[in-house]
Amino acid sequence: QVQLVESGGGSVQTGGSLRLSCSVSGLIYSYYSLGWIRQAPGKEREGVAVLDSDGGAVYADSVKGRFTISKDNANNLYLEMNTLKPEDSAMYYCAANAPSTKSALRQLNEPADFNFWGQGTQVTVSS
Repeated sequence: QVQLVESGGGSVQTGGSLRLSCSVSGLIYSYYSLGWIRQAPGKEREGVAVLDSDGGAVYADSVKGRFTISKDNANNLYLEMNTLKPEDSAMYYCAANAPSTKSALRQLNEPADFNFWGQGTQVTVSS
């Protein structure tokens, strides 16, 4: 059974930092693309960052230079978020994609197609 469990969300002020974590189990971790997707109230889901199985990372333009996606060898995925802005406020989901021919960029731009999802963790940035 695939499980993705996020943690690390919270409330911060503009300019602050947060680190999201996602514990991944039930799949062959190294074969899967992993990503962070966010959704704000009334808005569509947005791909934030994707790390493909080869370790290549792609980011949404809105977070480039501020967010960093990474993973460790203990099946944990991370999203380091710096210089947070109010528009970064959203529910953040960790997600995994089974091996496919889709590029990481395409996966980022088609976040609804991710195969497995966590329950989400809320990030709120106040001005």
